[in-house]
Amino acid sequence: MAAPEPAPRRGREREREEESEDESDILEESPCGRWQKRREQVNQGNMPGVQSTFLAMDTEEGVEVVWNELRFSDRKAFSAHEVRPVAPPRPCLVTAGGRPVTAPRAQEKIQTMFEQLVLVDHPNIVKLHKYWLDACEARARVVFITEYVSSGSLKQFLKKTKKNHKAMNARAWKRWCTQILSALSFLHACSPPIIHGNLTSDTIFIQHNGLIKIGSVWHRIFSNALPDDLRSPIRAEREELRNLHFFPPEYGEVADRTAVDIFSFGMCALEMAVLEIQANGDTRVTEEAIARARHSLSDPNMREFILSCLARDPAHRPSAHNLLFHRVLFEVHSLKLLAAHCFIQHQYLMPENVVEEKTKSMDMHAVLAEICRPGRPPVQWRYSEVSCMELDKFLEDVRNGIYPLMNFAATRPLGLPRVLAPPPEEAQKAKTPTPEPFDSETRKVIQMQCNLERSEDKARWHLTLLLVLEDRLHRQLTYDLLPTDSAQDLATELVHYGFLHEDDRTKLAAFLESTFLKYRGAQ
Repeated sequence: MAAPEPAPRRGREREREEESEDESDILEESPCGRWQKRREQVNQGNMPGVQSTFLAMDTEEGVEVVWNELRFSDRKAFSAHEVRPVAPPRPCLVTAGGRPVTAPRAQEKIQTMFEQLVLVDHPNIVKLHKYWLDACEARARVVFITEYVSSGSLKQFLKKTKKNHKAMNARAWKRWCTQILSALSFLHACSPPIIHGNLTSDTIFIQHNGLIKIGSVWHRIFSNALPDDLRSPIRAEREELRNLHFFPPEYGEVADRTAVDIFSFGMCALEMAVLEIQANGDTRVTEEAIARARHSLSDPNMREFILSCLARDPAHRPSAHNLLFHRVLFEVHSLKLLAAHCFIQHQYLMPENVVEEKTKSMDMHAVLAEICRPGRPPVQWRYSEVSCMELDKFLEDVRNGIYPLMNFAATRPLGLPRVLAPPPEEAQKAKTPTPEPFDSETRKVIQMQCNLERSEDKARWHLTLLLVLEDRLHRQLTYDLLPTDSAQDLATELVHYGFLHEDDRTKLAAFLESTFLKYRGAQ
């Protein structure tokens, strides 16, 4: 018979349970009710100007997110800019007592900036989901919801790795550099270019599966959008002494460009290679410490790659896109990787469990590949030597963005966000009263199925569309087609009403068009 547990131990367990329950308490909800702020605070890297970051719950997706708050101590200054009645923007502008919404000029700039940043969608960039302004008599703040990266910052990971290793594995270093440059190439190819301006090992995050994500993309654009009397919360924590070495000599000048991010990336690449740049107890990393770290690199190609990024003259630093072709990173992609990207790009045309079904139908003893050797027996590779579990994991990693095909990408990425500085005529149009749009779909489609049936009176077609989203949620839609309906119009309508991701519009339109031709041509 087991002895009863000592009372102090049971007491400690009860205390931990009570603390856990306290942390999960809901402190606040977003105006739309989707996001629930919890008591538990999280430290998702160095986010300058954000005074508090809380764990939150996305009640629609059932996932954890981060609730960020940027507070303005001078509430009067926040509300003192030119006030002009406008229609309610897409995010909620909270006002006391439900009075009609009014938006000062500074607040309009914030709204425009965040509206465009919400559209930035890249697997290696922390996603900004939603934002809203909270301006009432008691406080003035901007709240925005971002993706939660649970594994922590790159700096934290490097510190843990240094305990057991003297240097970073070269293959992992290359994979991380490729992902970071993939994100920077995407940002810099936007029109106008999006300059991160705060890239450090504190604002780069790593998932448990090796996926790298860049955070704090909003910081520089946000600080530039605010008038001088509202910038205090942004600039208060802008440059910590321990991170000053990540910023180039020209940082803060009016003419600084995307080369600012290249210098910061070079310093991150150096820190990843050596795991830590020693500062000899000083809070600020010195030039001598950086020089020692550079000289400790044994690979001359790696050293030359990093030195090109750290050039004092910004004009001599290569672009993020060109760095992806540097000999230390560039490699001819394997047929396996190319096939995986092709498979994922067209997966919406295939059954959900196509890999599993194909594997079952194969003769596992059949020869998959063979190398002929004159005068000697050939080297054979059979299907039984291929792990289906490894194949599923590889496809998932490619889908998540761990193995991008940036070596084949054009200078401008696909799916660019809308311009962050719209022309005056477009900005004027945005200020006119318009109905509040629907929430946009953030999940992408991985599979599509479509069926057409004639109505009983043979006058029209009945369309049934099944969409399988990346979180495995099935969405079934039905519609009675009119003779004037086109595939392009239907796809556009689904995007407008929040049923379809913008990036899937062209794909769905082509799929519907082929279905229409198939069914209508058979009649």
